[in-house]
Amino acid sequence: MATTPAATSATNDSARTHRVAFLIMAAIFIAAPLLGVYPVFMMKVMCFALFACAFNLLLGFGGLLSFGHAMFLGAAGYVSAHAAKVWGLTPELAILVATLCAGALGWVTGLLAIRRQGIYFAMITLALAQMIFFFSLQAPFTGGEDGIQAVPRGKFLGLLDLSEPMAMYAVVLAIFLGGFLLIYRIVHSPFGQVLKAIRENEPRAISLGYDADKFKHRAFVLSAALAGLAGGTKAIVFQLASLTDVHWSMSGEVVLMTLVGGLGTIFGPVVGAAVIVTMQNYLAQLGAWVTVVQGVIFVLCVLLFRRGIVGEIGNLLKKSL
Repeated sequence: MATTPAATSATNDSARTHRVAFLIMAAIFIAAPLLGVYPVFMMKVMCFALFACAFNLLLGFGGLLSFGHAMFLGAAGYVSAHAAKVWGLTPELAILVATLCAGALGWVTGLLAIRRQGIYFAMITLALAQMIFFFSLQAPFTGGEDGIQAVPRGKFLGLLDLSEPMAMYAVVLAIFLGGFLLIYRIVHSPFGQVLKAIRENEPRAISLGYDADKFKHRAFVLSAALAGLAGGTKAIVFQLASLTDVHWSMSGEVVLMTLVGGLGTIFGPVVGAAVIVTMQNYLAQLGAWVTVVQGVIFVLCVLLFRRGIVGEIGNLLKKSL
């Protein structure tokens, strides 16, 4: 089927908008520490933004709702922390090993989970995540409830001393932007187009000759590996791997980040992660009431911003043009 000039123009406009938005996002993250924003806070935002983007790849573009994505974030954090502290690996190797382990875990759990759809898929991922949680609680090398503490940051590539906050910030920024661009490329590749076709109408995609289960499994593994990249990086940043990151509530938080920012949008999870992490940071004095505030905001977003923050902004821009 030939592409019409109008469709080509719309595609070019979309790509141009994405480039401008990416430059603005990168500029904000680069300038934030220079403007007095606490670097550790921004690094936390970037780690969770990458985690939310990885989850959005699975749910927003693959249509697969996972209630167990925390197992990839948390498991990769433990692997990264253990590799850096016990095995003495450099930070880049520790993060790489953690990412590969998360991808391997995603490959195994994906084989089991994608055999079902809808709520059954979600429940299987939740059950598998609970298994990983109890393993993390009982395994001798994870430190139990204390976790793995005092993880050394070391020197990145033998050059950058990550004990320096700005050096650590530069590495996290590079990892986040690299992961974000990789997700963008996946979404806009032929693989991503087939994945979206399966999301919209799986029987039709199958009738066209595509192996839906194979594509969904690959998306699951990619999402798991990228979530592991975020978890491994986070463990080095905070020098800690704990049960918090592998708990089921973390899987709920990443769903919240994605929906608040905009499900199925490229930049939505980044905005959603920034909103949720900011709330947790500046409303910490409320204690347990933070979860209540998050719940209220989630309800308001569902009622007033059905497309999420970025989705609604994009819709308004389309109407104004």
